[in-house]
Amino acid sequence: MTLIEPTADRQSTALAPDLRSLPDRAARAWTEHMAVRPRAGSTYAVTTESDSTYLVDIAQRTCSCPDNRIRGERCKHLRRVAIEITARRVAPPGKERATCDACGTVTFVATDAEAPHLCGNCRLETGDIVQDRETGNRLVVVRVADERASEWTIEATDETVADYDTNDGYPPDDPVVLATYLSDAVRTDDPREYAFPRSRLRRVEDAELVAP
Repeated sequence: MTLIEPTADRQSTALAPDLRSLPDRAARAWTEHMAVRPRAGSTYAVTTESDSTYLVDIAQRTCSCPDNRIRGERCKHLRRVAIEITARRVAPPGKERATCDACGTVTFVATDAEAPHLCGNCRLETGDIVQDRETGNRLVVVRVADERASEWTIEATDETVADYDTNDGYPPDDPVVLATYLSDAVRTDDPREYAFPRSRLRRVEDAELVAP
């Protein structure tokens, strides 16, 4: 069995507080060896260094250990699950770990989420304003397609988005984003849609939209 150290995760590690200032249960939640595994719904199995396994329900704030079940204390197992979720080492209830299809980082998505899976930095929603890295033009996102750049064929040229000459250098497995030029969106009721590899588009933040 592999037990998880509090600081073992290389991608996201919670910053431990000063353990000397914590009550005993909280300090043990940070320092003891425990393995946390998601189960159904909001439950997690927590295996301790003594090889005991307890069932934690994070939504109900309950644990099957005697400290919580009998004494009514917020036990170290409940605290440890909260630490692991906050540190993004374990998926929160209703979500599962996934790899971002745009940048390859670990993210969490809804258990029934359809591809493409995108992290918060790469996720685009309908109506988002983006900037074309090649031209500097701004566009409005229509949708993110299921197909990758190497799979989507541009009718006008009969070549894929990945093969299109201005997309050279962008990953062929990038999700395809359909967008309309901002200038067209404000002038016409039915603006033409264009297909881009996700990496070619940079999301424009709200502060940039109101900047002089």
